[in-house]
Amino acid sequence: MTAGLDERLSAPGQPVPPAKRTVQWSRENLFGSWSDTLLTLVFGALIIWVTVSLARFVLDADFTIVRRNLTTFMVGRFPRDELWRPWLATGLIGVMIGVVIGSATATARDKAIEAGLPYRESTMRDALRRFWPLLALIGVALAFTRTFLPFVLTIVVFAVSALARSAGLHFPAGVRRRIWVIALALLLGAYLALSAFGGRGWDEWGGLHLNLFLTVAGILLAFPIGILFALGRRSSLPALRWVSVTYIEFVRGVPLITLLLFGAFALGFVLPADLRPGVITRMLVAITLFEAAYVAEVVRGGLQSVHPGQVEAGQALGLSPWRVTRRIVLPQALRNTIPAMVGQFISLWKDTTLVAVLGILDLLEASRVVNTQPDFLGQGLFAITLGFAGLVFWVVSYTMSREARRLERKLGVGER
Repeated sequence: MTAGLDERLSAPGQPVPPAKRTVQWSRENLFGSWSDTLLTLVFGALIIWVTVSLARFVLDADFTIVRRNLTTFMVGRFPRDELWRPWLATGLIGVMIGVVIGSATATARDKAIEAGLPYRESTMRDALRRFWPLLALIGVALAFTRTFLPFVLTIVVFAVSALARSAGLHFPAGVRRRIWVIALALLLGAYLALSAFGGRGWDEWGGLHLNLFLTVAGILLAFPIGILFALGRRSSLPALRWVSVTYIEFVRGVPLITLLLFGAFALGFVLPADLRPGVITRMLVAITLFEAAYVAEVVRGGLQSVHPGQVEAGQALGLSPWRVTRRIVLPQALRNTIPAMVGQFISLWKDTTLVAVLGILDLLEASRVVNTQPDFLGQGLFAITLGFAGLVFWVVSYTMSREARRLERKLGVGER
């Protein structure tokens, strides 16, 4: 009788109830055999134990150390009477993100309409589903604040970003093609808001602000350099090829911490005092050189994945070698390298914590320094501060990974 009911529920043309789908999925994936059942029970008990332990820790812990030092976690030793500068820079970056997303959405909409394909506008529900970890992290940080002003400023930043997105949706096609100029101008404005007119240059930044800066700047600088070295390694010119190979293999064979130490100390003996850059600048140079070598290898793998027939087709159309590379080979190669490239960028985001070894007050170093304050010294609160720092790094890494998978599905990576 049960079998007959299952057949009726699964009959063609009849929707399967959600409860039926859940039971069927559980039977197939969790309790399909005795070994699957055993593993399900063991790992289920382990997950329950970890969840209960984590909940007990969160409910019983005293987060006063995080609440009092939240500004230090965010911006390090940035002058407290000039905190309007990071907020202004955050607002400008919010505008940049808004106009870029709006412009990209409008371009995708127009292309779908021209091709006669259906197009669905993203809703607030879609945004919440995509960025809930990041929004939850912002909520946790706001919960630690002791004044009402951060709530107001956060709402203002989100509102300005939403307005910028609406504006980007109505940009003309010619403006959308030059949106990168607007993005760079807004990034420059954010930097000037922090450093110009008596502000603080990046050598005086710290906290999460510094980790984000090193990550974004490292990606923006290393990505084009890595592409050039990848193309140079495949060049038919022996000198260019050997220079590229030597650089890539040498840098990939050296740990990042070695390059950071070299930049922090050895450059001081190589360069004269009047030309010696600040310590953060030297760290950024080391990170860029290190990341460029890995990006080059990732891009080289993508270049090798492009079928030679693509090059031959471009040559048959009369395109020059540079046009074949720029218009045919490189776009396909970069599309194929999205998973590996994003993994490399996530690794860079976590590797920025290595600057703490040099005493630079990034987010990880701040989690150690605040434990040396007289009010918290010797209380064993490292688990709380390191847990907060670990949560921040996990949320950003997880968000990057989710967005990369979404982009892969959208571009059909591995499918066509």
